[in-house]
Amino acid sequence: MSSENKDKIDLSGVSLYKAADICASGNARLTVVMIHGIASNAETFKDALEYLAKKEELSDVRFVTFDLLGSGKSLTDDRLDYGYGDQIRALHNAISELKCDAPLILVGHSMGSFIVTRYASEYVNDVSELILISSPVYTVENLHDPIFAEQMAAFKKIVAAKDARYISDMAFDKEVEKIILNEENYGRLLGIKIPVTFIYSPEDMIIAPFNIHKMAKSRDNMREIQTMGTHKVARDKYVPLGQLLEDNLHETI
Repeated sequence: MSSENKDKIDLSGVSLYKAADICASGNARLTVVMIHGIASNAETFKDALEYLAKKEELSDVRFVTFDLLGSGKSLTDDRLDYGYGDQIRALHNAISELKCDAPLILVGHSMGSFIVTRYASEYVNDVSELILISSPVYTVENLHDPIFAEQMAAFKKIVAAKDARYISDMAFDKEVEKIILNEENYGRLLGIKIPVTFIYSPEDMIIAPFNIHKMAKSRDNMREIQTMGTHKVARDKYVPLGQLLEDNLHETI
């Protein structure tokens, strides 16, 4: 066995830490899995879950949040590359463990949008809808633009100001390189056939909102909800998210 193979982790049985699993009625007609972004964990959705779980109209919705690899209480290991291969395998294991029969909606915040989009493109029959909150939508041209490089440098400074531990964390730089700056992201999103809803603020320039607007206008399966908030999953994001889920339940009656 080569030293390279010895250094690899067998992810066939590795899953993600399930931080929350809530269904008020105990009889889910819809399963919503929520995936956080970089330099974060499932706490991203704490306020959203408190709001959504209290809504009587959503009592038949099962809400689940996970920590991605390298975040929160999920596996952290220097043998992981923290790219799509690792994260999608672990997410698939985690979703399989839910043993849900109800339609599955994936909600991604920021980098989590890339993760759920890639998941939906690889498991095309498993996901019924995507809801992307503050989703970075970068074209290949954007990724090679010096101005974009400056924006990414500014983003890292913001993260460092929030918590310097993230900058030195082994997962952070790998996720930036292998997920956020991946040149396949834009094409993967364009190729999605299921319904996609973007919830974002036009003032959130780190996500290239002009690209979101252009894409949503060019695809019949995509729509946008513009808010007046920031990048966070705050009230301006989770209130329209709740309305989208209500609408989804009504359509399935």
